[in-house]
Amino acid sequence: MNPVDTVLQGSFPSVMVPTRESVAPIAGAGERLLIASNGVFLEVDRPWIRVVRRLGAFDWRTTVPYGEVGELTDLRCGAIPAALVVEFARLARAALPNEVGAWIVWDAVTRQFRLERLASLSHGPAHLHYGRPQLREGEWLVVDCHSHGHGKAYFSSTDDRDDAHDVKLALVLGSCDRTPSVALRLCMKGRFEVQAGAPAHWLAALAGEVA
Repeated sequence: MNPVDTVLQGSFPSVMVPTRESVAPIAGAGERLLIASNGVFLEVDRPWIRVVRRLGAFDWRTTVPYGEVGELTDLRCGAIPAALVVEFARLARAALPNEVGAWIVWDAVTRQFRLERLASLSHGPAHLHYGRPQLREGEWLVVDCHSHGHGKAYFSSTDDRDDAHDVKLALVLGSCDRTPSVALRLCMKGRFEVQAGAPAHWLAALAGEVA
């Protein structure tokens, strides 16, 4: 096999799902394809989350001698503290009318969260360009936050391009001069799953901040 293909397939392997035992876990952070009797699935594994989603089903019925796989989302880091979302909302309010960004990161060793403000390369009321921070060893990006100033919270085509290769939650706060509007989605290697709403404890904390 071509050496380049060997490296690529080693970094993103395909695994045939066994019928009589669980598929062996990924060794460390990574992603792979799971070939199952009920379709082809993408598995993404990080210390803070494990996600399995079906990419596609088979077009016609035939005997596939592999086990079945189900979709799942395992948020290993636990609930993300509302206090950090409120801390970001305060940054967003202080930056008005401009946009601002921050990361909520999680330490896989201490199992603690913290907020990392992003260094702005260029920003204004309708744009934000920032440098990606260097995280400490063992830390992982969990929530990529940015604000929309006085505008509403939504995901733009620019956000889609920026989020296309990451594994993270993306959070946008809008209407930052009052109780913010919120947009939240899970980003998984080009797949975007917009959440029906933010966690209730986030919304309560944000509302209490301006009460």
